[in-house]
Amino acid sequence: MVDKQFNKRFSANPDYVQVVSSTGEVVSAVEDAVRDGRRLVVTSGGHCLEGFVSDPDARVIIDVSPMKRIYHDAEMGAVAVEAGATVGETFRALFEMWGIVIPLGESPEIGMGGHVAGGAFGFLCRQLGLAADYLYAVEVVTVDTEGHASSVVATREKSDPNRDLWWAHTGGGAGNFGVVTRYWFRTQGASGNDPAKLLLPRAPESITTFKAEWNWSDIDQPSFLKLLQNHGTWCERNSGADSPNASLWTLLEVHRKQFGKIIVRGVSTAGAGAERQWDSHVAALSEGIISPQGRELKRMSWLDFALNPFPDLFAMPPGGVSTKVKDALLKKRFTDRQIGVAYDYLTRTDHDVMGGMLGLATYGGEINVVARDETAASQRNSILDIACTTGWLDPSEEATNLSWVRAFYREMFSETGGVPVPGDAYDGAFINHPDVDLADSAWNTSGIPWHVLYYNENYPQLQRIKAKYDPRNVFRHALSIR
Repeated sequence: MVDKQFNKRFSANPDYVQVVSSTGEVVSAVEDAVRDGRRLVVTSGGHCLEGFVSDPDARVIIDVSPMKRIYHDAEMGAVAVEAGATVGETFRALFEMWGIVIPLGESPEIGMGGHVAGGAFGFLCRQLGLAADYLYAVEVVTVDTEGHASSVVATREKSDPNRDLWWAHTGGGAGNFGVVTRYWFRTQGASGNDPAKLLLPRAPESITTFKAEWNWSDIDQPSFLKLLQNHGTWCERNSGADSPNASLWTLLEVHRKQFGKIIVRGVSTAGAGAERQWDSHVAALSEGIISPQGRELKRMSWLDFALNPFPDLFAMPPGGVSTKVKDALLKKRFTDRQIGVAYDYLTRTDHDVMGGMLGLATYGGEINVVARDETAASQRNSILDIACTTGWLDPSEEATNLSWVRAFYREMFSETGGVPVPGDAYDGAFINHPDVDLADSAWNTSGIPWHVLYYNENYPQLQRIKAKYDPRNVFRHALSIR
């Protein structure tokens, strides 16, 4: 476990790792750590972008990854998924047993435990919403004021005295309230108890993937401006749940110029209409500039795609990589000034950063149908999830990469204090893509606290739930609920 972390920037040095395979074992492991005064953290898939688990101050790591059962719980009338299952394992079980799906994240290696609690979006989010929108119940091991651990099951039923704990796990973020051991999923308002027919959405009949690319040598500053204007305008026009393009998810990867390419890729569930949908999207992006080359189109089953999506996108070098991701949710397209900043940072030669990129993932659709206070995931007006990212292999390159990506992000949002302050243009950031810089006054000069960026007006309610279920602040990290 100590070596499996996704982001090699951080390394753990715990007194011990407790591998658990049942809720009872989690209760015992938590109680032992609390009794001994050892700070504990929890891991499932090990994909945290910051050092919340790989924290030198953490003395005990509780690893729930053996907890992988996925089954229909007839008593709950829902599909149960234990916290150690990965996204890929969950996709496979749901599809092979019942032909259904939850709109989980993109990488099949992500662990469910931390993923769903943060809201969770993926390739199907524009069509189906967030994974947390299908959460019916959650089982959490909590610690009371006396230091005793016990498991609590919280549902979304209005009559449930623990309903607030369920709500906190629909976007409140992982590592805040206790150890998640199990989730139950069911479509809101569904009737009956047949998972293949009523409990969750049917999996897509097929998936069509697309990819095309521009050579950086063909893109000058005016055409770069036009490309990102076109892309942002398309997102503004096609991010409603009623859009015929809600079935299309795309990612524009604007790599640094020395990488040589700008890549656009997409996923469509539109069946026979997918190719026309993609051609229309690419035509909109290319209006007034050169068209992308190397067009690739593949049609496959949902499961084949879900278990190995875009192999080149998720490929990791041997031994892993160090990375920094700085996320933001946009309600409107980038301004021309911001596009100019992006062009500068992606083409400048004073920072020789090979792994730098601006990624723009389409968002909105069914996500934006849900009221801001209905779940803890309050960002319900966005059209884009964007990220300034960088990655490196040699530890000696860390300072250069961090300097570049932090300055890039700060200048992109310079008019609001270096961060995407919720308002007309932005909707803060996504807690599943944590960035401790947002809580650092050196990088966040907006005067707006980090928790407003992640939770908007939902934060005070999350604090009340924190005080109720974790009164000793056992479960904490750099961006945990205070």
